[in-house]
Amino acid sequence: MSEQVLDNPIWESLISRHRALALGAGTVARYPAQVAPFLGLPEHGLDADAALAELVPAGDTALVLGRAPAVGEGWELRHLADLAQMICRAPVEEPDEAGAADIVELGDAHRADVLELTALVYPHYFRPRTMELGRYYGLYQDGRLAAMAGERMGMDAYTELSAICTHPDFLGRGHARRLVAFLANDNHARGRVPFLHVSHENPRAVELYLRNGFELRRDIPFWSLRRAAAAG
Repeated sequence: MSEQVLDNPIWESLISRHRALALGAGTVARYPAQVAPFLGLPEHGLDADAALAELVPAGDTALVLGRAPAVGEGWELRHLADLAQMICRAPVEEPDEAGAADIVELGDAHRADVLELTALVYPHYFRPRTMELGRYYGLYQDGRLAAMAGERMGMDAYTELSAICTHPDFLGRGHARRLVAFLANDNHARGRVPFLHVSHENPRAVELYLRNGFELRRDIPFWSLRRAAAAG
């Protein structure tokens, strides 16, 4: 599969791996709000006000990556940033740490811990049903979820790594590095190339990914799309 699908990852994910989750109206699709705040469309500048109105309730905001619609009165499209889209084209060396905590797959039994951690260090993007998008893994230390990483958007040959976060009490212990290397290599073993998105304003994270075999593929524009609240 061509890397070109990564230029429009939300749309490509919604019409492939996450088709069963997609809410669609015409040539626009989005994730349910309880899953993720993302909306996609096939072309940049598409005039899709009618379809958007079916998917974005009055007063709601959706997030758009790579392709943004042309919008009319009653909508606010705001460019938030150009994110770094990074890709890991080959397996990476995993750190060998004797006595390190086991990496565990996170499921329903861990949901409360996951939501508590993401609310603290990864707000806005992680929703009550986000774990339906892929597999999530974590490290527990002193009985607490110290760090986690998971899978979000994806196509047949690519998987986005996301929700890579560490509790402030456990920073600097290599947890994120272990999780990123583990999940990247696991996807390569499954025939999928891992990619991710990170803000240029987070140089610590960018450096972490560079050390773990990721490279910058491109800058990709990130927007918020807000529908005005109903009058009265």
